[in-house]
Amino acid sequence: MPLVQTPGLLSRRAELYHQLGQLTNAGIGLLKALEIQRRSPPSATFRQPLTVLLDELGRGSTFSEAVKRTGTWMPEFDGALVQAGEQSGRLPSCFQLLAEHYNERSRLAKQMLSDSAYPFFLFHFAIFISPFPQLFITGQIAPYLAKTFGILIPVYAVVFVILVATRQEHGEKWRALIERLLHAVPFLGSAKRNLALARLSAALEALLSAGVNIIEAWDLAAAASGSPLLKQQVARMKPSVLAGQTPAEALATSSAFPETFVHLYATGEISGQLEESLKRMRGMFQEEASRKLSAFSKWLPKLVYFLVVFMIAWKIISFYMGYFAEVNKAINF
Repeated sequence: MPLVQTPGLLSRRAELYHQLGQLTNAGIGLLKALEIQRRSPPSATFRQPLTVLLDELGRGSTFSEAVKRTGTWMPEFDGALVQAGEQSGRLPSCFQLLAEHYNERSRLAKQMLSDSAYPFFLFHFAIFISPFPQLFITGQIAPYLAKTFGILIPVYAVVFVILVATRQEHGEKWRALIERLLHAVPFLGSAKRNLALARLSAALEALLSAGVNIIEAWDLAAAASGSPLLKQQVARMKPSVLAGQTPAEALATSSAFPETFVHLYATGEISGQLEESLKRMRGMFQEEASRKLSAFSKWLPKLVYFLVVFMIAWKIISFYMGYFAEVNKAINF
């Protein structure tokens, strides 16, 4: 998987899942649908991993085993959700869920890039213009480069480290740590939590409606959520459920699930309309996640813009403070 997923790449992945959803909804089997996409994929880069996927499935591997053979091409939660759809007979709806997810990510990425363009330009303009008067006076290029690239290189290094740290192929403990750190980020943290809950609800609803055992359904749904923290919490709940507790009772003692999720799940479990409750939760948490992600994509560029304006203002104030100090020295000399 590329270090940075561009809006175009996200759109092409959404198109892949959309087409797979259409094919499987028309009654075409998964293998045949994948073969059709391999011959004419939305992106040429998809052909090789789709070939590996088909080869492994043809050898009798399970879908999760075949996905692992493709390396990091398919994120873990994509593979888990497709596996859940395959087992539950709800592949078309799972593919549609993934298509909607990547379309939304593409839309937000485009919005963030558009909103960030001017602050990005302003930031670099401020970095390069601030020491320019000194370069103009002295003609010495080395101090100028030290003051410009001496700031930009550490900034780019921090961004690179963040991108590498948040990649999906790291171990589960590392990803759980990153997830905890991201939870503290305004808007983004709550958006990721809601998105994970929406995925878990969708996968759980699909599995239970197909008659999958409740314990196995929770394990698969936790993997499909894409959240290591939820996956760990479900693993901690499992002994209690095996001992005789209902999932609703186990959820009530968990701090990883919000009260809304716990209450709606318990209501669905008691009323016998659990699948309907899960469907409702999926829509509710998906909508909330989209709202928070939209807010984050709008406020991040504004924050960068205000930081740049503050930096420029500070440079101007510092310049005039130094100028008047020199004037005072000359007057008092």
